[in-house]
Amino acid sequence: MKTLEWVKEHYDEVEQDKMLDHRWTKRFLDFIPADEWEKYGFKYTGDGTRNVLDWTEDNILKQLKDDTEFAIEKATNHRGISAGLMNCVLQSWCIVLENGLENTDYGWYGDELIKAVDKLYNFGLVNDDTFDEGFYKKW
Repeated sequence: MKTLEWVKEHYDEVEQDKMLDHRWTKRFLDFIPADEWEKYGFKYTGDGTRNVLDWTEDNILKQLKDDTEFAIEKATNHRGISAGLMNCVLQSWCIVLENGLENTDYGWYGDELIKAVDKLYNFGLVNDDTFDEGFYKKW
């Protein structure tokens, strides 16, 4: 797994969404102090009581699982832009985790990466009905 310092130094290589809302960066900010946010285009406006998450594989896998679940929701509801952005988020976490999945084909609404991540980490979010025949025949 990449170190936090490596990710900070190579941020532009990790953040895959360079055009819209930088969804992965918003998650990355949970792992860094608020006084560093401006380096990544954000400004902290809270009251100073936020908790910075430890940069551990367990914490990153928890976030990846949540993001995979959200990506499934966007994909199965045929939300093209949102599905594409969540694919970028999953790709970024794959880079951080060095699991080799970041270049997985997009497929339909990111289904190929979703399935690969779910299988590798045994999240149990994807089953036979998730991307069934109806999913692929909708269009």
